[in-house]
Amino acid sequence: MTESRRDRDIEGRARNARPRDGLGRPLPYGADGVERQPEGVVRAPRETLREAQRLLDSGMPFHAHEVFEDAWKSGPDEEEPLWRGMAQLAVGLTHAARGNRTGGARLLLRGAGRISGYADRAPYGIDVGGLTSWAHELAERIGDTPVDAVAEAPRLTRPGVE
Repeated sequence: MTESRRDRDIEGRARNARPRDGLGRPLPYGADGVERQPEGVVRAPRETLREAQRLLDSGMPFHAHEVFEDAWKSGPDEEEPLWRGMAQLAVGLTHAARGNRTGGARLLLRGAGRISGYADRAPYGIDVGGLTSWAHELAERIGDTPVDAVAEAPRLTRPGVE
């Protein structure tokens, strides 16, 4: 039996150390990749939205998903569906940009469903209605050809909200 070595983080948890591209796909060891998002960063909600928007606008929805994941893990319990839904929207775009029609559409619709419960409140200026419409529209037209993550990046907040 051969022993397989797993990459570990400084705390000893299994963590793939291979470099990643802008869509989070693993590259060969030693390749130049995109710097990964640090995990476990606690940000204010508007800071989360600004950082995620920057990543989406740069064609890195996988990395935006990690920012939203930090928000759902560190935020108040009542906001977990909001941030988890936002993460699912980002991962849905990631899958669509990788050419995964089924996974992309499924995650876009799941994320839209999760955030739709916040439409009457629009916390932190999040454009819940616009994002829900964007997700449904993109899910309908995803094909086998990858979408352009930059061209398809949604606006997270209503105009004029910083």
